[in-house]
Amino acid sequence: MNVIIREMHHEDIHQVQDVAKTTWNITYEGIIPLEVQKNFLKAAYNDERMKHRLEHSVLLVAESKCRVVGFANFSTVREDGKVELGAIYVYPDYQGKGIGSALLQQGMNELDGLKEIYIDVEKENVIGKVFYEAKGFDVVKEFEDDFDGHILKTVRMVLKV
Repeated sequence: MNVIIREMHHEDIHQVQDVAKTTWNITYEGIIPLEVQKNFLKAAYNDERMKHRLEHSVLLVAESKCRVVGFANFSTVREDGKVELGAIYVYPDYQGKGIGSALLQQGMNELDGLKEIYIDVEKENVIGKVFYEAKGFDVVKEFEDDFDGHILKTVRMVLKV
């Protein structure tokens, strides 16, 4: 499979929104109520929020045959060298093909001064946790998070680079 990892552009917004929605709905089925998912996706991935992310964070997309099939969103590097990985989402049909790994690696290559990447993962998101563990992330803490009235059990994972 030929996949290109590149910076996201404004014209990719609608495809990225679809990747987020599709992936969220499948990943969190039975974990997060659908109405809570809809509220989150509407708030976090609306056009205005996506434009803000484009201007204030590092957004990469994975493209196959002129179609966005995944993306990653990193914060900018803080003074202490820490970066938050806000998301790596890949369409389910494209998972397990190295795309998430390529997005993670490209982000690490582009972030000057990077010392540590952290991500918060829902404890029942087994696919996500297994992916990050395979990349060398370690669990550093667990906490409960009020997510639009739904309590999530969240795991913070860290990768030292």
